[in-house]
Amino acid sequence: MIIKYSITFLDYWHIGSGLSGGALYDSLVLKDKNRMPYIPGKTIKGLVRENFENITSEDFSKEVFGYEDGKVSKLVFSNAYMDKDEYGSIVAQNLQDMLYDRLAFTKINNRGIAEDDTLREIEVTVPLSLYGEIEILEEVDLDKIIQALKMVKRMGLNRNRGLGRCHIEIKDVK
Repeated sequence: MIIKYSITFLDYWHIGSGLSGGALYDSLVLKDKNRMPYIPGKTIKGLVRENFENITSEDFSKEVFGYEDGKVSKLVFSNAYMDKDEYGSIVAQNLQDMLYDRLAFTKINNRGIAEDDTLREIEVTVPLSLYGEIEILEEVDLDKIIQALKMVKRMGLNRNRGLGRCHIEIKDVK
């Protein structure tokens, strides 16, 4: 069985690589070989797993999502990409740079004044939609998986500061 879904971002968003490479590399958006943004399946899986644990239990979650002791996940999460036609059109016209912007942040002290040497910039992706799939390898509670997926409301860096607001919609279940 496969669940197909869309993620529509309502604001700027930033998914990084998670690899430590210094301040510059940590501030860049994760991109594929064509400089297009995507969301790794493991990122989506982690958010869905967290929500699933909130509506079931950690033990039940380990049975469905697997764990370090060798229990294999019953779910395979694909990476989420833009629609193939949109993706191809943007790459063909070399418009990738139009998908990104930069935001600056600084630390403000308790007197409301910016502190010295605290200015930081991050690259962000403009609001857009991406599409992914969850392949179900063994029987699971499909309704709870869909519920946990739809509970994801924010994704990526600084999601507690306004970035990454999103809406997930189920497109098909086969």
